[in-house]
Amino acid sequence: MANVMDTLRARGFIKQTVYEEELYEKLGSESVPFYIGFDPTADSLHVGHFMQLVAMKHMQDAGHRPIILIGGGTGMIGDPSGRTDMRSMMTRETVQHHVECFKKQMARFIRFDGENGAIVVDNADWLLSLNYVDFLRDVGVYFSVNKMLTAECYRSRMEKGLTFLEFNYMLMQAYDFLVLNRKFGCLLQLGGDDQWSNILAGADLIRRKEHKAAFAMTFTLLTTSEGKKMGKTQKGAVWLDENKTSPYEFYQYWRNTADADVEKCLKLLTFLPLEQIEELTRWQDERMNAAKEVLAYELTKMVHGQEKADAARAEAHAAFGGEGEMPERRVPADTHTLLQALIATGLCKSNGEARRLVEQGGVSVNGERAEDVNAQLPASPFTLFKGKKVRLKVIVE
Repeated sequence: MANVMDTLRARGFIKQTVYEEELYEKLGSESVPFYIGFDPTADSLHVGHFMQLVAMKHMQDAGHRPIILIGGGTGMIGDPSGRTDMRSMMTRETVQHHVECFKKQMARFIRFDGENGAIVVDNADWLLSLNYVDFLRDVGVYFSVNKMLTAECYRSRMEKGLTFLEFNYMLMQAYDFLVLNRKFGCLLQLGGDDQWSNILAGADLIRRKEHKAAFAMTFTLLTTSEGKKMGKTQKGAVWLDENKTSPYEFYQYWRNTADADVEKCLKLLTFLPLEQIEELTRWQDERMNAAKEVLAYELTKMVHGQEKADAARAEAHAAFGGEGEMPERRVPADTHTLLQALIATGLCKSNGEARRLVEQGGVSVNGERAEDVNAQLPASPFTLFKGKKVRLKVIVE
């Protein structure tokens, strides 16, 4: 059995581990049940989740069994990690709706049948019926408040005020790992590196309480070379649901990846061989555009299927690659806003017409619907769409 840790390390996934040598030996010699948690804070997965699904597939392909934990219980509290304010609490009905949406989307990526088929569990099944006193006696006794307060997820919230509700999150996530260990023999929790404190707490709880092996591994966060989280646009998150982010918008997001981030994204988000990725990204010039097209197409095909990926690529080629009719308009260098561009290109005859067109959702820039007529223009050249049929390649001189 090939050791999946070698694969994950070579592709740049692994950020931190604990008991690494022991974990490496287990992953290379037996099938290891592992889990990744997803808080149902929306009715769709987004690009940040997608990276976790790719890691899960690498693990499953190497013979290990995925356990997908939906945070129906913890989602009613909200994880304070990476937050400076408290998350709004959702109703049980909202959480359940999101759980069902997640299950449908995940089925496109992860295999649920066969010897190591994935299973989906919802921690609401055991968290919502907990007796609080029993929980404190069974779990709370293993946690040091002093140690918990050194965790970044809590320290970053101390200035604005950390509620006791949120303070319980680490205990609940650790308890999830304990339950999964008892029910399914789960030995490993995976997640983003911003979850390190919570994941480590679960492994520590199992080792101290059950006197059994348990492991933690976190992945590098999906960020740009500038340190900003990927998967965000002016409209918000890049979703896997085509009703939230269309296949064309999804394709264009990855087609516009910065040169410095293409190799990282190809390694983390696709299953292309490393040798092919190295060949695609060896040129640090305009030839990198071919790698960007491969990245955009591969991800769109994985998320939306080949037919929609082909359509998105064809539309992008027509808009940006000179295939099909794509007239150009050159506008003065002092054209800075969308309003000015609509007037300068002749797509709108007046400021009032331009404002109405944007308000009605009739204008897109580089495939993304414009919402602010005074928005700053992207780098030149860019594509300006009026409705679905009129589009121009705009060059700011």
